[in-house]
Amino acid sequence: MSNDRKADFSDVTSTVDSTAAVAPKADFSDVSARVDSTAQIVGAQQYTVQKGDSLSRIAKHLLGDANAWKHIFEANRDVLSDPDKIFPGQTLKIPPRQG
Repeated sequence: MSNDRKADFSDVTSTVDSTAAVAPKADFSDVSARVDSTAQIVGAQQYTVQKGDSLSRIAKHLLGDANAWKHIFEANRDVLSDPDKIFPGQTLKIPPRQG
């Protein structure tokens, strides 16, 4: 067995002085944003509804899939409240074909 004494750190003290400057907080009070765009969605087109048209007929003709009528309806929610109520002369946005 060893008679080695353990280190005694009971009288050790420590202090920390920091002179590093605290970075100021970002001030966004003067920041404003505005987006003005009249650009159409890339790949989108418009279609004028003809007599006898339906969204599925338009989708089949322009997008190759009658079931894509839902995409046309969603793209025109600002002017359509019911997918069964479209009328001749109405201009619809036709979204690009889905992958």
